[in-house]
Amino acid sequence: MAFIHGKTTSVLYNGTNLSAFFNEASMSQDVETAETTAFGDDAKTYITGLKDGTMSLSGMFDGAADAVDVVLTSTLGATAADVATVVPAGLSTAGVSTYSAEVRETSYEISSPVSDVVAANAEVQATGGIDRGELLIGGSSITAVEQTTAIDNGSSTSNGGVGYVHVTANTRDDSSTFKVQDSADNITFADVLTFSSVSASATSGERVAVTGTVDRYVRAEATPGGSAGSLTYTMAFARS
Repeated sequence: MAFIHGKTTSVLYNGTNLSAFFNEASMSQDVETAETTAFGDDAKTYITGLKDGTMSLSGMFDGAADAVDVVLTSTLGATAADVATVVPAGLSTAGVSTYSAEVRETSYEISSPVSDVVAANAEVQATGGIDRGELLIGGSSITAVEQTTAIDNGSSTSNGGVGYVHVTANTRDDSSTFKVQDSADNITFADVLTFSSVSASATSGERVAVTGTVDRYVRAEATPGGSAGSLTYTMAFARS
């Protein structure tokens, strides 16, 4: 058993690492139940239905460019879904649990108490549920192709999975590519899914789902575009 302290938590939202602005993050998952009680039953019976999930983020206001206020104000009411990942154990160790989702920001609140720091709070609604996965790589800054150490699941799975990538810094001079790869033997790897290419100097977040078999080992592959600059990315994968 290994407990962790809340101070290690990382919060990624689209193409921004917002960890420095928040001091509390919570995820809630639930499932609908439909009653199936019939005549003759001595107790109520139920079947499960649709899953749902929400995230709550709270912390400190910062109005600087690319800080929490700019990011969360611009995404409130946006047509496209956002991508959020919370990592309770932080980004330093591959294989730790991640909680990721495509989300819709439902509220953003700023409060200014006279005797305390100005606060920023956001509520987001998962669309498609919250995926519990594993961190393949966290906050890696690279200037050349990187293939991470594979995560061993112990066996293959047959129901596909979901990959998440957050590119939080990028000074490359051409488009970069990101993939999740799998292997049966930790020697020969093949692409499981490929994220959309990320343009020069752009940041982004994306969720990509895949069906079918996912082999025992999975890893991240990142290929920086062009010939100059660096990029920083985080990638997670959740088996279904």
